[in-house]
Amino acid sequence: MTNTSNFWQNRPVFITGGTGLLGGWLVQYLLNAGADIVCLVRDWIPQSFLVQSGVLEKVKVVRGDIVDQCLIQRILEEYEIDTVIHLAAQTVVGVANRNPISTFETNIAGTWRLLEACRYSCTVKQIVVASSDKAYGQQTQLPYDEKTPLQGTHPYDVSKSCADLITQAYANTYNLPVAIARCGNFYGGGDLNWSRIVPGTIQSILNGEPPLIRSNGLFVRDYLYVEDGARAYMLLAESLSQQPDLIGEAFNFSLEIKLTVLELVEKILKLMGSNLQPQILNHASHEITHQYLSSQKARKILNWYPLFDLETGLEKTINWYQELLK
Repeated sequence: MTNTSNFWQNRPVFITGGTGLLGGWLVQYLLNAGADIVCLVRDWIPQSFLVQSGVLEKVKVVRGDIVDQCLIQRILEEYEIDTVIHLAAQTVVGVANRNPISTFETNIAGTWRLLEACRYSCTVKQIVVASSDKAYGQQTQLPYDEKTPLQGTHPYDVSKSCADLITQAYANTYNLPVAIARCGNFYGGGDLNWSRIVPGTIQSILNGEPPLIRSNGLFVRDYLYVEDGARAYMLLAESLSQQPDLIGEAFNFSLEIKLTVLELVEKILKLMGSNLQPQILNHASHEITHQYLSSQKARKILNWYPLFDLETGLEKTINWYQELLK
């Protein structure tokens, strides 16, 4: 990764979704690099990493919703934003299945409203939009690369496919300086959604309870430690500023290790020295069964490599939750 200090020093950066797992770490990394950050915050979440770490007190905060295009336009112009990193989304598959309309509104309409605001901005020079490995939907050919069609079939997957395609449309039609990040499943300290497999498993073990697996345990995913994700987004924004031919391009970021949910839970149990046995509920529905990514394009074009292997990332994550929950 290139030296980010000069690029980000005093750079006005607008981040949506800062109270999420990736957002909190990204804000911290950008602050360390000297960026001048504005965060859009819809809900006040006192337990979030951004608040708990004290990072939120060091950035400018605007309260509002990503679907408020007038508000976004005001932010871009009044704060003279150079770089936009769009992370705001409803990210929980189960919630999307139960509440598709709110998910579509946030993930799809929120994206095109942000991009439309950027299109009329006089200052925005780079935009990075968070897509997802879920945008590819269920595929038979694995691993997924960036040429794999985007064809989600369930509410969350469809919302990410649509947002991704809309982003490409703005790049191709208006030459908007935007690039797309598609990452595997993030994990790390700061994720307080206990229904997710990593924090939920660690919490259960610390409570002396069997970890719960919603699926049959055989769903295949890849996982990316959140600090590697933060670095990937920063690198993509930097590269976009230096290489205009990256406009409209998408990049996969992944550890490139395929793992079943059961295998992941067993790794956490081993690292925590627990003899508990996971309880397989087999309740999951409308979810992709096998999914993992190739990051060859990011390695070749961006020279991106993860710094944290799975075991190191899990150890850091376990330590974070042990401090939180002790």
